[in-house]
Amino acid sequence: HMHQPPQPNTNTNYTSIMMRLALLAALVSAAAGFSSFTPRNLVATNNGSNLSMKIYDWKRRTADESALHEEEFTLGNLRPAPGARKRKNRKGRGISAGQGATCGFGMRGQKSRAGRPTRPGFEGGQQPLYRRLPKFVGRPTGPGHEKEIFNLIKLDDLNGAAEGSTVNFDSLFESSAVTKSKHDIHKVVVGRGDFTAKGVTVQAHAFTKAARDAIEGSGGKCELLSKTTNAVLEA
Repeated sequence: HMHQPPQPNTNTNYTSIMMRLALLAALVSAAAGFSSFTPRNLVATNNGSNLSMKIYDWKRRTADESALHEEEFTLGNLRPAPGARKRKNRKGRGISAGQGATCGFGMRGQKSRAGRPTRPGFEGGQQPLYRRLPKFVGRPTGPGHEKEIFNLIKLDDLNGAAEGSTVNFDSLFESSAVTKSKHDIHKVVVGRGDFTAKGVTVQAHAFTKAARDAIEGSGGKCELLSKTTNAVLEA
């Protein structure tokens, strides 16, 4: 009796091949679907409008907002412009942008301690600005900055003038009736002495009311001078 070799099971082999093919097809389709499933292809659609944009794109300056002009804004779709709202800087929350741990104040020194280290305007001991300004040439601030300072000419200084003459500070200085002045504008005031000059024309940049009345009452005349050119101003 001859030994017969075992016959292969045809049905089992066919079923195994089909299962392998089905599994391979499922893997291929899953890989294809996963490769196309990325956040870039996600589209957010606003309810009640045709506006569509990529998720989170409106938060960036590079977002495409051309469709915003075709949309009617309501209380339900208002939002800030890209880049308008900056995220707050959270200090002392770990190593990030140099603001962790010591919050950007360093580890030592007066400026790292609690509380305000110095008063406003303090410059470390050198003369601060608010104390240097009044000393500058021209007095940008301080006494005399907002008001005019005149050199005063008293009426009794004019007593030596001849009748009918014209008197101003220069003529009085030449005749030694007055001393030199550090101010360029002059004002005539009454003074303490008696005014005895008659019929003089007095030129100055300003007159007090009493001085003007005294000069004109004795037959004289008052002429105002320009504070910049010293020219006689027309009455």
